[in-house]
Formats: sequence, C-alpha cells, structure tokens
Amino acid sequence: MRIGILQCDDVAADLQPAFGNYPAMFEAMLGEIAADLQFTTYRVVGGEFPHSVHDCDGYITTGSRYGVNDDFPWIDTLEEFVAAVDREKIKFVGICFGHQMLAKALGGAVSESDRGWAVGVSINRIDVQKDWMSPAQKTLNLIVSHHDQVSRLPAGIEVLASSDFCPHYMFQHEDHMMSVQGHPEFSKAYSDALMDKRANLIPATRIRQGKASLAEEVNDELMMRWIVNFLVNA
Repeated sequence: MRIGILQCDDVAADLQPAFGNYPAMFEAMLGEIAADLQFTTYRVVGGEFPHSVHDCDGYITTGSRYGVNDDFPWIDTLEEFVAAVDREKIKFVGICFGHQMLAKALGGAVSESDRGWAVGVSINRIDVQKDWMSPAQKTLNLIVSHHDQVSRLPAGIEVLASSDFCPHYMFQHEDHMMSVQGHPEFSKAYSDALMDKRANLIPATRIRQGKASLAEEVNDELMMRWIVNFLVNA
C-alpha cells in the first residue's frame, strides 16, 4: 500500500539531530507494524503536492506550528486537496494540524481554544469503539501540543474519543477518513524538548503541568496500530 505523507512542518533544525524530522517519525513507527507499507513524502509546507489524489492509496498529514486558518497559499491548497481526497473516497488520516484541516475542509470550523495550550500527555475517553480500533481500549493517552481546536464539526462526522479539555479529540468520516488531535509519532523526550522550545509561547504553569504529565503511560504504539488497521482494513 502506497502512503503519502503530507509534511506540514519541519522539526526545528537544532532538534533534528536528536529526533529526526516528522516524516521519519511516522515511517519508523508505522514500518514496524506493517513492513509492506511504502511511503512517499510530499513537503506541502513548501508547496510540493501529489499530481493527483490517486498518486497514493492513502495519505497521512503531519502536525504543524501553523494553524489551518493562517493565510498561506499552501494551506489553502491543502484544504482543497483534502476535500478532493474526500470526494474520491481515498483513505486519509489527519494528525493534529491534519485533524483540524480535515474538519475545516469538510465544512467545520477551527478556532483558538479558550482552554489554552494543551501540552504533555492528554487522557481521553473512547466514546465509540470501531472494529479497526483493535485491540480495544477504554481510554486513549497521547502526547499533544496545540492551542487551536475543532470548534464546529462538519456534517457526517462521528466523534470516537473526547475529553473535557478537547471534546472532538478523535473522529471518523464515513469509512475513508479519520483523524486525531494527539501525536502518536512524538516521543516523550521530543515533547519535553518542544515545550522548552516554545517556552516563550506557552505559560510557565502549563509547561510545568505538561512536563509532569509525561510520567503518564502513552498509547502511541496502539494508536499507530489503529492507524494501520484503518488504512489497510477499515
């Protein structure tokens, strides 16, 4: 199966020697679960897109420091691309920025959360258990780093996981699109370094809370397995 990674940002240059870049994070974790997946990266943040939505069998978006409402041509093009992926019923998985982009491209809305930044480990309820969410689990703990949230759902979206902090944490659209606000590709060490990197943006109290939350168990490998199940079997 050919998977296109839609790269929406780069890891900061000074952090790349320790953590690599975002496409490599996905390839390493997904490749361990399904060695037969083939990956092609499209650096959409630099204006590089597939020639056609049919160039790959499915797509995954990375996170981004940018917001889906930011006024950049590549963000507008990505919104059009995601809408086209939906029309053609091609598999799509949105991560963080991609989760928000899926909602916007299908007619929903994204806005800055009045709850502030979410960093560290988020703990979420599983509200709906799909067949591809195997092995089953009642909660989903993932690393997060965001201050925007999906504020209005598009029509036809089914919320699968939520929390009081983020009511639309994971959702699915029909049988071909799903997305999650968290980052299964992030390690705890990278989350810690990213909080330090963004200390001028995030209140110190929230950073202290985020760093303390890194003691929680995370379900990163489980989420990656769910993603593979969704892409291949759902």
